[in-house]
Amino acid sequence: MTAAASATDIQARLDLALSAGREAAAITLNYFRQDNFEIELKADSSPVTVADRQAEEHLRQRILATFPHDAILGEEFPAVAGTSGYRWILDPIDGTKSFVHGVPFYGTMIGVEYEPQPAGASARLPAEPHVVIGVVFLPGLDEVVYASRGHGTWLIRGSAAPQRCQVSKCANLSDALFLTTSVQAFEKLGRREAYDGIAREARLTRTWGDCYGYLMVATGRAEVMVDPIMNLWDAAAVQPIVEEAGGTFTDWQGKHTVASGEGVATNGLVLESVVAHTRGR
Repeated sequence: MTAAASATDIQARLDLALSAGREAAAITLNYFRQDNFEIELKADSSPVTVADRQAEEHLRQRILATFPHDAILGEEFPAVAGTSGYRWILDPIDGTKSFVHGVPFYGTMIGVEYEPQPAGASARLPAEPHVVIGVVFLPGLDEVVYASRGHGTWLIRGSAAPQRCQVSKCANLSDALFLTTSVQAFEKLGRREAYDGIAREARLTRTWGDCYGYLMVATGRAEVMVDPIMNLWDAAAVQPIVEEAGGTFTDWQGKHTVASGEGVATNGLVLESVVAHTRGR
């Protein structure tokens, strides 16, 4: 195995993510704004439905049928080990609370990371895994935003042709739109001052959250999206999408990572102003 992921391998996985993701997103629409499902609470009190499980099952079946040596990490089912260096990171419904309330700001998320393998026993440790593909379907809006490293970020609305996405050119937080998923999450971590500080400085603040907020940044319609609590499957897909659109995705300290359990997405121009609040002055 080579140290770098090949363009052919990445394109093949992007093609599958787009086709299987569209199918999984369609499964969620069988339940969206319907009364044909029950809401269950998981151990962390977050909601889950049959739509979450069916969508993830479909993604897993499609991935393993095409790439049986790839690993899979998903929100709803146990992890699958792999040997190819590629790992799929799945969130079948990001924003389940929006989904169950009939709000279309939920998404089916697919990230693919690649971890180079050491060439031999004497080689140094493998590099940190690198998310190379991000795909997010918004079934309720009939939109998909996707990216692969080096090829930009693209938006498809309905049956229209893909459109290249770029973050906004807003240079000042005082002119920016700040988004977050939940104000209560800041309070839960004892970091309400971070939210208050950004909100005071920003021009406008809204809770258009979950994956939708990150896509707002990637498509140039917002400048800042901050979450104090994120799982890996919440972050993996949106990192390449935001970055390939010219923006930044970091943790609260400004570190380029999806594994810190938190997230800050910006257009890049207001990053330092935002991180001054999340890092703490």
